[in-house]
Amino acid sequence: MRRAVRFCLSLLVVLASAAALAQDLASFEKKISVKKLANGLTFVVCERHEAPVFSFYTIVDAGSAQDPKGETGMAHMFEHMAFKGTTSIGTSNYEAEKVALQKEEETYQALQRERLKRVGRDPKKIEELEKAFHEAEEEADKYVKKNEFSEIVEGQGGQNLNATTEEDQTSYFYAMPANRLERWAYLESERFLHPVLREFYQERDVVYEERRMRTDSSPFGRMLEQFQATAYQAHPYHNQSIGWPSDIENLNMTDAQKFFDTYYVAANMTIAVVGDVKSDEVFALAEKYFGRLPAKPKPEDLITNEPKQVDERNVSIPERSQPIYLEGYHRGDYLDKDDAVYDFISDLLSDGRTSRLYRSLVRDKKIAATAVGFTDYPGIKYPSLFGFYAIPIAGHTPAELQSAIKEEIERVKTQDVSDAEMEMVKTRAKANLIRGLGDNEGLAAQLAINQSRYGDWRELFYNIDRRLKVSKEDIRRVANATFTPINRTVAIVQTASPTNPTGEKGPGGEQ
Repeated sequence: MRRAVRFCLSLLVVLASAAALAQDLASFEKKISVKKLANGLTFVVCERHEAPVFSFYTIVDAGSAQDPKGETGMAHMFEHMAFKGTTSIGTSNYEAEKVALQKEEETYQALQRERLKRVGRDPKKIEELEKAFHEAEEEADKYVKKNEFSEIVEGQGGQNLNATTEEDQTSYFYAMPANRLERWAYLESERFLHPVLREFYQERDVVYEERRMRTDSSPFGRMLEQFQATAYQAHPYHNQSIGWPSDIENLNMTDAQKFFDTYYVAANMTIAVVGDVKSDEVFALAEKYFGRLPAKPKPEDLITNEPKQVDERNVSIPERSQPIYLEGYHRGDYLDKDDAVYDFISDLLSDGRTSRLYRSLVRDKKIAATAVGFTDYPGIKYPSLFGFYAIPIAGHTPAELQSAIKEEIERVKTQDVSDAEMEMVKTRAKANLIRGLGDNEGLAAQLAINQSRYGDWRELFYNIDRRLKVSKEDIRRVANATFTPINRTVAIVQTASPTNPTGEKGPGGEQ
């Protein structure tokens, strides 16, 4: 009976996959249209009329890698400010608020000038300026209608209102009923046309607290920060998107406005809309509302390249927590000719319970609670890291995990992948594509990302095609070129105790 049930379930999965695969590139080309406005902003629209809703995904081609020197965390800070409203949303009297905000910033700048003096700093003057700043801040706060932008969106039926800041981009997204399309176009364009940096310094405190929670209070967060800073010496990937503490503490409204004016320009933005909409209607609204954004040149790209690593780098972090092991290898960016090969190797070694790392370290050797990998940390736009991460179970050590991971890497470098594994990885790639296209939000994200990165949303399908063409020889070649000791950065969390706070090992490796 159970065998029959399993057969029926398998048959249903096969039939469902076959039906989904019928939605090939040709069928999507019939439903997707692209338009670039005169100001340079690109729209991608996919018509899906199954339900009376739509999702959108806005990409600003600027993330933490674009944070100015001494202002790490600025891209993330502005993401927060994009929810603070506009000249007409979030205020009871913008003309009065504008004057109050200007006074607030003037008093803050005066305070900072005194605080940052190396010689001749006057504590009494700092105290007076702090008092003046807080009074100005309170005055500006009188005009704020808190959370009004979000409340309007949700009041119009908006769902999943959110945003993310990554190393390569900042993204904004939510879903709305189809009959609110014009209201969405007005709201979304307004926050990039007339943003107001109200509550800036209160929100800066929120961002600092976010850093404390995500990084300072987390052994894994602290390890990731040190790992990234060790693997990258020159490139901005050296910094995590949350920013360094002293930089966050000194972010100011004036510099945030400069960041917005530089990177939040129409030519640096891509928007995908997916759902129960008509392309012509979306494009007409895009012209009416988003066409108001001024035409400015797309900002120049980064010119700093990470020098080639010449020796293994290591960082060991003592923590009163369970041990953790992490290693990474430099690889090319998303335009690298072997990008699909990296994806293939990552899937083979670390995607799910059928992956080699899980089967070896978790199932068979029983030395790890989890063992996974990644192929594009911390970003994809610039040369990134291919890596492996594992947590040992009680009684086992990071050294054992390192040895076991090395065994699996050597297998990939010296032995052909079996035909069965090759087929499994390729089938999973197609299945993941299908799942990614299954909902409006996921499809909107993929369309926007591929249009922004490649200038063509079709790369979503072409990438899968390239992965399906990966050969056994490609895998060995790339593995041997990438997984070398001099190209490796290792980070280990060593369990420390009250009697051994440094986590250093004693004789025989005991702590």
